[in-house]
Amino acid sequence: MSRVCAICGKRPVAGRRIKRRGLAKKKGGVGRKITGISKRTFAPNLQRVKVTIKGTTKRIRVCSKCLKAGKVQKT
Repeated sequence: MSRVCAICGKRPVAGRRIKRRGLAKKKGGVGRKITGISKRTFAPNLQRVKVTIKGTTKRIRVCSKCLKAGKVQKT
């Protein structure tokens, strides 16, 4: 099953996780240093929802933003 919203097409996007060490300059340190960068994914908040489409009830994956905006009516 793909992690894609059936309404807006929102899907996972790639990003990076940055690891830092040290104390910030404004807290009296010499500054924060980057010690590692690793890849990660940002996944959308998908919910499985029963929806009536053209007279038939189906289960589709919808992101919470579309549900909150009222683009889909639950059944």
